[in-house]
Amino acid sequence: MRTVKTKGVIIAEKVMSDFDKMLTILTPNLGKIECVAKGSRRPKSLLMAGTQFLCFGEYILYKGSDNYSMNSCETIELFYNIRTDLDKLKYAVYITKIINDVTTENQNNYKVLQLYLNTLYVISNTDKDLDFVISIFRLRLLSIIGYRPEIRECKTCKTKENITRFSIMDNGFKCEACGKQDKGSISMNETTKDAMRYIILAESKKIFSFQIPKESIEELKIISKVYLTEKLEKEYKI
Repeated sequence: MRTVKTKGVIIAEKVMSDFDKMLTILTPNLGKIECVAKGSRRPKSLLMAGTQFLCFGEYILYKGSDNYSMNSCETIELFYNIRTDLDKLKYAVYITKIINDVTTENQNNYKVLQLYLNTLYVISNTDKDLDFVISIFRLRLLSIIGYRPEIRECKTCKTKENITRFSIMDNGFKCEACGKQDKGSISMNETTKDAMRYIILAESKKIFSFQIPKESIEELKIISKVYLTEKLEKEYKI
């Protein structure tokens, strides 16, 4: 067995016995890993706090032939406000389901983990509209994992003028004329268009640092939800 030190977030936990748990941990470099936390359910266990769902911590693990075993952990962030607010928890569980589906073992997940942690932080520590936060998460995640849409010009005719629609089928913006020929395209106003560009292009730590009117929040919600469902071929419900 070899010792591994890594940071990570607990994205799933399953009871194994009276005192043990099987954890799924999302790490930046090892990818999504399965880890046995022996004794973590004992009342006085030093592993108890760091092995809870959504806990972000630093872990020392032993790598066995089939999975990892946890030796020790240091808690970095518990996202306490999510645990005490049912609405916040529902949205956190929603994004965790998506994260679980798009990550695998032995995959560099740094950007995905960074987005996940930033989103959990915003859900936990701010009063931002949760649908707005989730819409930003969806679009940014899709851009990270290979579904970045065309946001510079019309996907069909290449014009940069009169961009008014988003094409799910063709993965990007369309002008009014081309959009009318795409029955599956979704109408968007100027603010929504600018917001999408910002979400996809901004620095990771700044993607939540803006506000838009409720009309644009609703448009962004529809576009991001339909786009995610189309690309991941699965509908996620909050």
